[in-house]
Amino acid sequence: MAARGAYLLIPVRGNRPTLHAQLKTLPWAQIPIGHQTRDHGHGRRETRTVKAVTVTTLGGIGFPHAEQAVRITRTRTLTSNGKTSRETVYLTISLPAGDAYPVDLQRWARAEWLIENLVHHVRDVTFREDSHQARTGNGPAIMATLRNTAIGYHRASGETNIARATRRATRRAHDLVTAVTSRNITTQ
Repeated sequence: MAARGAYLLIPVRGNRPTLHAQLKTLPWAQIPIGHQTRDHGHGRRETRTVKAVTVTTLGGIGFPHAEQAVRITRTRTLTSNGKTSRETVYLTISLPAGDAYPVDLQRWARAEWLIENLVHHVRDVTFREDSHQARTGNGPAIMATLRNTAIGYHRASGETNIARATRRATRRAHDLVTAVTSRNITTQ
């Protein structure tokens, strides 16, 4: 992607332990808060704090094209019982600080989380993608295509709960065949 001129915003999780450790050990305490938001709704109060630092200096971090390291801390307090939780997320971005301000980083990260919640979470939880046994050849790509097709079909049909729609489709497979092969796609 970067070779074609695209910019990368990459969430770094535990599946990249070396990079995650590098980002975690940056001197975040000395880095000023770049942007902070406070929201309330859905039975909770939430504060999101964004810090970003340029990492293109000598040594940098072990990730190609990384210009900045980003730390977003989300603190949530449930209004019902006052219980507080904190989550810290690390990201890298290939844009320099002059082109990606902390307010932009916050907005872009939230857009990425929306994709994560709408697609990847559904694939992981509803379709149990991580525990699937297709690991060689074209098997993983074919299964991912089928899962994405099912999700897209259900969403295009107006479904918001993909798990419920999948259970219904399992019980009424003939409805799916009819809907896919007919000219006027409708669902029940």
